[in-house]
Amino acid sequence: MSIRSLAIGLLAVAAAASAQPPGRGGAPNWGPRVVGAEPGRQGPVVKGAPFSADLVTETTQALADGNHIHLTSTSRLYRDAEGRTRREQSLNGLGVLAPNTNLPPVVFINDPVAHVNYALSPSAHTATRSAGGRGFSWNGGSGEPARKQDAAAGSGRRMRNAQAQSGGQSLKTESLGHQTIEGVPAEGTRTTTIIAAGQLGNEQPIQIVTETWYSADLQMAILSKRSDPRSGETVTRYANISRTEPPHALFEVPADYKVTDAGGRGPRTVAK
Repeated sequence: MSIRSLAIGLLAVAAAASAQPPGRGGAPNWGPRVVGAEPGRQGPVVKGAPFSADLVTETTQALADGNHIHLTSTSRLYRDAEGRTRREQSLNGLGVLAPNTNLPPVVFINDPVAHVNYALSPSAHTATRSAGGRGFSWNGGSGEPARKQDAAAGSGRRMRNAQAQSGGQSLKTESLGHQTIEGVPAEGTRTTTIIAAGQLGNEQPIQIVTETWYSADLQMAILSKRSDPRSGETVTRYANISRTEPPHALFEVPADYKVTDAGGRGPRTVAK
């Protein structure tokens, strides 16, 4: 199978998965939007907060022999004032194949206005279309919905220091105050989870620390850090943030692309 055929096949899988209804279980309670191609979760449509930025994810893991594994993935993101989103991603950064495999980039467009999603292959000038309609979150699990509700209620966002004992785990949440990140005001929260000795066969307690910086203006976390001795440290951050309205053409399929419906209908050329 050629690299191009494999990439197109991954696009088809991605578009088909995006048509599935959201699931339950994670925080927030939205199922994965795309399986095997685009990481992220469905969420509420965010209007009136356009932006463009680079999303950088860095993972560092220490091995028992003293060696280290460091991986970096970067994608380009856009969102317009109506809540449409666009992600430009290299499949190489998603771990679908060996690191040295050279796959062409792919583009994912979510249009909650037209209730449609597209997975585009710029190198092949093709697109796979599936039914959509919900918004899209690139940092699921960061607590956006609850924070948004707190802001709307005018609660002042008073963070509390609390500990809860449940199932051998200790949970502590604390406020980190406010700071400006990439020109955007953000509020920080640190959550420390301690798994008691013996809960997982561990001889000593395991401490997991998650730090999240949430932007009320953009309604999303723009920086998150997670440190877990079992898997290492992961840092996800937005860089080169611009809050201007992206060009509308970024959320449309180019006129010379052939579009195939995820439901099995044959390709056709998009006409503007």
